[in-house]
Amino acid sequence: MGSSTVYDIPLRRIDGSEAQLSDYKGSVLLIVNVASKCGLTPQYAGLEQAYKKYQDKGLVVLGFPCNQFGGQEPGTEAEIATFCDTQYHVSFPLFSKLSVNGEERHPLYKALIAAQPEAQASPAGGLREKLAQHGRVPKEETDILWNFEKFLIGRDGKVIGRFAPDVTVDGTPLADAIETALAKH
Repeated sequence: MGSSTVYDIPLRRIDGSEAQLSDYKGSVLLIVNVASKCGLTPQYAGLEQAYKKYQDKGLVVLGFPCNQFGGQEPGTEAEIATFCDTQYHVSFPLFSKLSVNGEERHPLYKALIAAQPEAQASPAGGLREKLAQHGRVPKEETDILWNFEKFLIGRDGKVIGRFAPDVTVDGTPLADAIETALAKH
């Protein structure tokens, strides 16, 4: 499946309504698998700041709750929405819980991974090794490593980057990639 078809994949918003990425065509998209009870959960704050900062320039952050990593997103959609609103004042779009790895992998993540099989690691590095020490190693080399892995999609709908969970939205290389993508019209 080519990355040009990523817009046509059916999705469901956290409120249960239907959606697809074509709703955001022409925008730069930052797709993130999120969780409420993870050590990386404070990244919600940075994601919201980036969304607010770059929204007028065309950035849309899209959050996809996932419970595949340590059971760190056990809540219902309503509980997740409430948590995101009350704890982090999230205003970017959130979607229904989905699977990013394994046989139940959502078609969106199949397309994203096919387009960008490898995540760019954090300059500080170490997350993969730290997870391995706790026996949390992805089954496949191309699998999503953990919560808060990020995919950047350009205005043309092509996946232009994949960033490890410990790459924050306000740090390099992701901040630079967002600014470069937003500069292209």
